Amino acid sequence: MKLYKLTNNQIAIEQAHEYRIFDASFDDIVNADNLADTLSQLWPSGVDADIAQHSILAPIGSQQELWACGVTYLRSKVGRQEESKEAGGGDFYEKVYHADRPEVFFKANPSRVVGPGAKVKIRKDSTWDVPEPELALVVNSKGKIIGYTIGNDMSSRSIEGENPLYLPQAKTYDACAALGPCIAVINPFSNADTTIQLTINRAGQTAFDDTILLSQMKRTPEELVKYVCMECSFPHGCIVMTGTGIVPPNTFTLQSGDVIKIGIMGIGELENEVG
Repeated sequence: MKLYKLTNNQIAIEQAHEYRIFDASFDDIVNADNLADTLSQLWPSGVDADIAQHSILAPIGSQQELWACGVTYLRSKVGRQEESKEAGGGDFYEKVYHADRPEVFFKANPSRVVGPGAKVKIRKDSTWDVPEPELALVVNSKGKIIGYTIGNDMSSRSIEGENPLYLPQAKTYDACAALGPCIAVINPFSNADTTIQLTINRAGQTAFDDTILLSQMKRTPEELVKYVCMECSFPHGCIVMTGTGIVPPNTFTLQSGDVIKIGIMGIGELENEVG
């Protein structure tokens, strides 16, 4: 089953490619102890609907925080080392890749997160920008993973590469992240062949395309959530992006008008234009 956040304080539930609409608080539902059970109990009382006739919002609660993790794939480690070589920061990424403690950081509050079809941004003070396609974990107030969605952790490689201490500026700004299109209650790790796919179209042509197996992620979701929630309470839950294993070449940078498509098997596809 899948949960969608809609406008006008409505939600939609998808089951077996059928959709039903409900007048319900997304904030309450997304902090459930067992999201699958909650959606199953709601299903009989819904109204059949055509989801294409509704605007889908980012599946994040109004008081949830979005956190992110870095250097969780080998390709990401190599990419960070390449971009920070001149600044002498490469050793930091080598060490955190092998360390017990992962890299976790605050990414955005809900007002800086956009949903499917909305525009993500690149910073005006940046010269090298990329999307980072990631599996995102939906975590309730007890620190339990209750669902999964797709995340785009927009990133300024030029700013972070200049100095690792510039990470917050490289990562956090208006429309710096996208989530969606839904929250799926399936566990994507149950299939060893689950892939993340990134496609970037420019002027109607494919400018970049790549995939990676989710199984190549070095750390487990539970390990990442453990460190995000360590000494931090989330009364309304949070969402945790798990890092990227797809890094465009150093010669590539996003441009206004580019269309970013991220697909994860079992969840769907998240599409956003660069504004």
